[in-house]
Amino acid sequence: MKFFKVLWKICKALLLVIGVLFVVYFWNLDQKVLGWAYQQVNAMFDRKKVDLVF
Repeated sequence: MKFFKVLWKICKALLLVIGVLFVVYFWNLDQKVLGWAYQQVNAMFDRKKVDLVF
């Protein structure tokens, strides 16, 4: 009986992981999050125009 409880917990965990990965890739969330993060990093480190005079 204890074996089946452990097996059931493993099956639930695997199904949860597969479900989360399916939702992430179905809604393209990974690219949306990376796109947002890329914009935030660019906003912080974007170079400002500098007028160089010699």
